[in-house]
Amino acid sequence: MQLNLKNPVVFIDLETTGIDIVKDRIVEIAILKVHLDGSEEEYVQRLNPEIPISEEATRIHGITNEDVANEPVFKEVARNIAKFIEGCDLAGFNSNRFDIPMLAEEFLRADIDIDLKKRKFIDVQAIFHKMEKRTLSAAYKFYCGKQLVDAHSAVADTRATYEVLKAQLEMYKGVEFEDNRGVKSVPVVNDMEILSEFSSYDRNVDFVGRIVYNDKGVEVFNFGKNKGVPVEKVLLEQPGYFGWIMNNEFPLYTKKVLTRIKLRMLEK
Repeated sequence: MQLNLKNPVVFIDLETTGIDIVKDRIVEIAILKVHLDGSEEEYVQRLNPEIPISEEATRIHGITNEDVANEPVFKEVARNIAKFIEGCDLAGFNSNRFDIPMLAEEFLRADIDIDLKKRKFIDVQAIFHKMEKRTLSAAYKFYCGKQLVDAHSAVADTRATYEVLKAQLEMYKGVEFEDNRGVKSVPVVNDMEILSEFSSYDRNVDFVGRIVYNDKGVEVFNFGKNKGVPVEKVLLEQPGYFGWIMNNEFPLYTKKVLTRIKLRMLEK
């Protein structure tokens, strides 16, 4: 099934030094761009993360420090990546929770002003887990009837993810899903906006869920002593809280969101 696209969509997979969005870095990025006519482009680049790759990460993706010692750093290719994904919606496997937040952090460290939150996100893993509850290799076998060769190779994973999404659209055509509120719908349809909404687990304002929208659409903190309290109320009543977040190890995108809210308050 060819995807019903209003914008090109890029399937992204990252291999990294570890799983900490703040501290870890990308060592390989693979992007599969699918254009409106179904034609495809690939972008693959290994990167020098400038920090050691953990042994655990190397065991998963097979990339060593020596493999990337002479590769460019992210900042050197950041503009090329930003241009390649410009105007595209974003898709991946567990991408809403890991790949997209990690990529957003790298762009901010490279001083590239690109707001990924303006895009639509389709997380194939979220669709899979809500409908079947498995892993990428199992998803590939289940939906496509194939064994995933070179799992945890960024190139293999991006292409497998693309194939799984197309197979999901075929398999769940017309299938009703009942959400936690008991509302029934047919969410897995060939529409990127509907898929983006269905494959989201959260109402995050930032990527990692430190700031979320409450049921009234108000931005609230989602951690610590101010959990559930509107961000504007905290910034007004606890002026030191802003500085505490800005000076500690929170994701750069979380800091960017908080700064934007603070500036908006000043404009009022």
